[in-house]
Amino acid sequence: MTLELVLVGFGHVARRFVHLLHDRKRSLAGDSAFDIRVVAIVTRRHGVVAATKGVDARRLADRVERGKSIGADEGGRSVDLLRAILRRHFSTARRRQLVVVETTPLDIERGQPAIDHIRTALAAGAHVVTANKGPIAFAYRELTRNAERARRRLLFEGVVMDGVPIFNLVRESLPAVTVTGFRGVVNSTTNFVLTSMEAGESFDAALAAMQKAGIAEADPSLDIDGWDAAAKASALANVLLDARITPQLVDREGIRGLSSERIAAARAAGLRLKLVASARGRGRNARAQVAPLELAPTDLLATLEGQQNAIVLETDPLGEIAIVQRGAGLTQTAYALVSDLATIARDVNRSRRAPRARR
Repeated sequence: MTLELVLVGFGHVARRFVHLLHDRKRSLAGDSAFDIRVVAIVTRRHGVVAATKGVDARRLADRVERGKSIGADEGGRSVDLLRAILRRHFSTARRRQLVVVETTPLDIERGQPAIDHIRTALAAGAHVVTANKGPIAFAYRELTRNAERARRRLLFEGVVMDGVPIFNLVRESLPAVTVTGFRGVVNSTTNFVLTSMEAGESFDAALAAMQKAGIAEADPSLDIDGWDAAAKASALANVLLDARITPQLVDREGIRGLSSERIAAARAAGLRLKLVASARGRGRNARAQVAPLELAPTDLLATLEGQQNAIVLETDPLGEIAIVQRGAGLTQTAYALVSDLATIARDVNRSRRAPRARR
């Protein structure tokens, strides 16, 4: 069985994703019984390319790395371009084998145009996997309803902790468990900066290292001002706590104003500064916060170094469940997309094997 992919966005994560797909092709075919064909790539900066028989996504990723375009600039809105491409793959969508992979940058104001990309994909009968936090932070309820009506999957394991299966863990492995809150270090850039400053490095040098690695953007304000963590806190709260929180409703403080003196003072007192995202309560009573906190050395979150992340789920009746990611980066985020694809492939294969009811 072959899944046909339309990639919307072709930045660092998407390019690592297509290479990872190739590297894991044999194991995916064996473990999940599916193959992949990329039939279109839609970008704002690098052009648009589409071919019914498939495009060489790895070669195109290498072109972008060399600063070249992948195709002509079609002009117009990305949503309109996506809609036109999806119409050409109507038969694949009917077979439930069309997937839109949405990896455009986070828009912290409204989550657009990623929300419209997902709406368009589901309306055309495509499944969606995304690493974009915006749609889950701003429109989770609506998009979930759209997916249910279309009988398609909307999966987003990569929006918070890269390849670590937080949402899948709760959805698939914790039946009859209620998540009542969470706290975590969820932004790799800020944790790297803070631990580097503890070692005596300057704020600017540590941030530049994250930009060079492709983890932080050229404009790192979303990271250091706490907006990325706020978007992740919103996504976690909306999914796990049935909340109605957008990033603007998160009580937010970043690390821009933290001085080396404050970090050194915390260390001298035996404490560590971490940018912590947290939320408690359920439904309309849920409240979320992002703030630099001084943590005791016995706190799990205080032990995190460099780009490491962790989330502690507060649950009933199991108490605290901690999930730690010791290595974070582009490959881990790209793996989350691969994992979501495997979930879709298993669903499609299972539905094909299921006996059809007699009419």
